Amino acid sequence: MRSIAKFLVTCSFLVVLVVLPIKAAPQGFLEGHLKVVFGMAVEPDEMPRPEVAPESYAAYPLVILTQQGRNEVARLTADANGNYRATLPPGDYILDMPDQVAKHARATPRSFTIAPNQTVHVDMTVFAGFYKGQA
Repeated sequence: MRSIAKFLVTCSFLVVLVVLPIKAAPQGFLEGHLKVVFGMAVEPDEMPRPEVAPESYAAYPLVILTQQGRNEVARLTADANGNYRATLPPGDYILDMPDQVAKHARATPRSFTIAPNQTVHVDMTVFAGFYKGQA
């Protein structure tokens, strides 16, 4: 009889845990625009640069890394207009582009902080093409 009572108490406790809503910390948002600049190191600044085709943005995915451990949190691909958006828990992050050497591209990592229920705007510029020091 005693084991049945313990079983019923345990089951009741589990039901309460399942039924209670889980209150997660409010998320924040990252949004921005990816600008891809094509060119060669030998081109003068006055030379017109090619326009970015919408499918070109997919060739330059971005990653969100943790500030301290630099662990990957998410990958982003800009839409046809070069815009991106992500939902993240509050914290400090870095926006970067992976495989820069393999893509003959360069981008400066951007640090940002996500606050609950806030949107932070972080733009990223990628310079694509061969630059001095690259093969």
